[in-house]
Amino acid sequence: MDVQQVKLRFGIIGNAPGLLRALDIAIQVAPTDMSVLITGESGVGKEVFPQVIHQNSVRKHGAYFAVNCGAIPEGTVDSELFGHEKGSFTGAYDARKGYFEVADGGTLFLDEVAELPLFTQVRLLRVLETGEFLRVGSAKTQKTNVRVIAATNINLPQAIQSGRFREDLYYRLNTVPISMPPLRDRKDDIALLFRKFAADFAEKYKMPAVQLTPEARAVLESYPWPGNIRQLKNITEQISIIESERQVTAGTLRLYLPEATLLPVVYRDAKAATGGAAAADFSSEREILYKFLFDVKNDVNELKKLVNTLMQGDSRRVGVPPVDASYSDVAIATPSASITIPHDVKKVSSNDDEAMVDASELYDESLLINEKEIELMRKALEKHHGKRKLAARELGISERTLYRKIKDYDLESN
Repeated sequence: MDVQQVKLRFGIIGNAPGLLRALDIAIQVAPTDMSVLITGESGVGKEVFPQVIHQNSVRKHGAYFAVNCGAIPEGTVDSELFGHEKGSFTGAYDARKGYFEVADGGTLFLDEVAELPLFTQVRLLRVLETGEFLRVGSAKTQKTNVRVIAATNINLPQAIQSGRFREDLYYRLNTVPISMPPLRDRKDDIALLFRKFAADFAEKYKMPAVQLTPEARAVLESYPWPGNIRQLKNITEQISIIESERQVTAGTLRLYLPEATLLPVVYRDAKAATGGAAAADFSSEREILYKFLFDVKNDVNELKKLVNTLMQGDSRRVGVPPVDASYSDVAIATPSASITIPHDVKKVSSNDDEAMVDASELYDESLLINEKEIELMRKALEKHHGKRKLAARELGISERTLYRKIKDYDLESN
């Protein structure tokens, strides 16, 4: 089966070189049993490729299971994947088969594989290497013959450096890498996808299909599409239902195109500087917060200097003693209350001479960060009507991280 046949069978739209290359690799690797790792941003359509590989393999008559690793609670993920014995934990009233057992002879698609906890990654590596696994609460080794295809929107080399993903598992999964291009790199495909979605919704809702004016098409192609194909489909559906005019102008289209992200400006700048990676060059959220703190601190110091200048000018006229200039210095430190900025974090500061900052000021500014973070999470949750998975995707964080922050900030009771 060639690329064009695959596109027709699975409804894949587009002719971008990156898309065609990914399809060609999927077709070539399908007859083998090699593990495949599919990478790409959220919403680019990674979930289609495991089906392409499965249906073009010798396992096409076997079982196919797609598992969202990020949606499984950490405490039950081993039971879901490998099964458990009766009485192995509270609530285990009966023995249960896991996905690796029921998918024997077929294909198992592990979506969001980077969300697996480290102890589960060890067990997954053993299955990939030997085909053996243990049910939770069992000492009996079982064999399975499953082809594993994994996908993630996380930069795994970065996750390895930060200790969140095992390096040996990465190389075992990454036997054949497939990289999905983001929609912003497929500009010629955007209008094709819009037309396809418009036709589908016209058929679904029994109405004429919406069409784009040339100006609207230019706007559509120039938008960065942070939500990729999923976002384009949602906006096409909204326009199809809400607008009475079937001809979509540029002005009408702009009403449905939100800002590219709800994240803080410093986070967007970091993404732009790294070519769109989700804070790829920051080793942790701590550094992002420090960068934001330093930016806020510099703004506050500039205001201090301005106020100091104004007050000194007023003192010459009314006889008020001038404010001590040291108050407006950028670096403020006291022996009793100071914080040392870690050497690696200091590099992201806009002032390389700053080694110490006032603890009380940093505390006040950190409160400002917390307030902004809470506000962003509330907006995302309200926008998606409390659906945490969608809110987490909007914020650019994992669903598990959002759950933790909701608990930390006690947002459930608000």
